[in-house]
Amino acid sequence: MGWLWAIIVGFVLGLLAKAILPGKQHSPLWLTTVFGIIGAVIGNALASSFGIAETRGIDWGRHALQLVAALVIVGLGDMLYLSVRGRRRA
Repeated sequence: MGWLWAIIVGFVLGLLAKAILPGKQHSPLWLTTVFGIIGAVIGNALASSFGIAETRGIDWGRHALQLVAALVIVGLGDMLYLSVRGRRRA
């Protein structure tokens, strides 16, 4: 069940990051989900290092760090995707 939640959270974080970032992102939906999963993992690691990974109630700090990490990963990942794939679209 942990993998299913990771995919769902990664999907939501990737879509949120894509919606927040200015301009058009060219990476496909599956890649955005992967970027969101990576952002969630990095956000969790940062929250653990700051000591806010497990708190009572809703972990707003952890969720904020996950979203910020997803924003960075989606932005950088889209630039990398464009450089590898090229700027041409069929």
